[in-house]
Formats: sequence, C-alpha cells, structure tokens
Amino acid sequence: MQFTTMLWQLLEGLGVSFYIFSLTLIFSLPLGLVIAFGRMAKNPVIRWIAQLYISIMRGTPLMLQLFVVYFGPYYIFGISITDSYRMIAVIIGFVLNYAAYFAEIYRGGIESMPQGQYEAAHVLGYSKAQTFFKIILPQVIKRILPPVTNEVITLVKDTSLAFAISVTEMFTVAKAIAAREKTMAAFVAAGVFYYLFNLIVAFVMQRIEKKLSYYR
Repeated sequence: MQFTTMLWQLLEGLGVSFYIFSLTLIFSLPLGLVIAFGRMAKNPVIRWIAQLYISIMRGTPLMLQLFVVYFGPYYIFGISITDSYRMIAVIIGFVLNYAAYFAEIYRGGIESMPQGQYEAAHVLGYSKAQTFFKIILPQVIKRILPPVTNEVITLVKDTSLAFAISVTEMFTVAKAIAAREKTMAAFVAAGVFYYLFNLIVAFVMQRIEKKLSYYR
C-alpha cells in the first residue's frame, strides 16, 4: 500500500473520530450542567438520582457502557440492532459518560463562588435565573476551563474506544491497515494524527481561556 493511500484512509477515519468528538461535546456540556443542577438540588430524591448516575458513569468503564447502550435494546427489549445504530450508540454512550464528568466540574465551579455574589445580586433585584446566567455562570466557565480542557483532551483519545462496537474511526482503520500490511507505520501515523488533534484542541482551549481572563 502506498503511504499516501494509507494517510488518506486514516484521514477518513479521523473524520469519524472528529464527528464523535464534536457531537459528544455539543450534547454532554449542556447535559452536564443539567445533571449538576440535579446534584445540587434541594429535593433529596433528585439529588440522590444525580449522585447515583454520576457514580455509575464514573465508576464503570466507558467501553462497558458502549456495550450496554448498543446491545441493551436487543437483550432487554428484543429490538433488532441495525448497522446504522452503531454510531448512534457511540454518541449516546459518550455523551452519557462525559456528561457525568462535566457535571462534577460544573458543581465544583458553582460551589466555589462566594455567597456574597448571590446576596449582592439579590439586593440589585436580580432573579435567581438572572443571577446564575448573567453573574455566576460566566465566572464559573472561567474557573472550570482547565479541568474541562483536560476532559476534552481525554475525549480525543477516548474516541478510539468506538472500535469496541465496530465503528470505523481512525484507530480501527489503523488496526486494519497494520494487520493487512504487517507494518507499524499505520499506528505511528495514527499516533501523530491524535497528537496533532490534541495540540489543536489545547491551543483552542488556551485561546478561550485567555479571552476570558478579564480579571487581569
């Protein structure tokens, strides 16, 4: 196999990895905020459900969760599994997993805010929703960016776990090429692509962090 052909196939796999990465962030970040609200709710039932969810998602392997999401409809409800469901299952599994991690990051950021800011907003006539979205949340986002960046970088690498349910992302392509051609070149090239992907992610997150450094 020509080197350029191998790179092209890996780039196609990278496109799938980027698709998983993008959709996971789009859905898990807002879902994580909702779960964080549940984790801090005054209602003990809601708070317990959120705690249990976070505990399960963080305490079990992502690969196992992908298997449950993919095979669950068949074994539990007898629903036939189609090839098109593979990607849907990957997105659902990744979103549910990462939302749990983001929820705890959000919670830590929200609970770190001084109580005086809430009291000052109340004195100024802000409602609870206005206080949170106009005063608290912008500061929370600034504070949580470093841990969020770590999770986003981990997500780039975790996209390789989609191979577990036969979704053809970059790592799956690299394995197939390596097995067929009996060479490590595909793994090396895939490693370079993952590294460059993470460099771009780290650069973007660093730029966002600098943009939000309005206290300096």
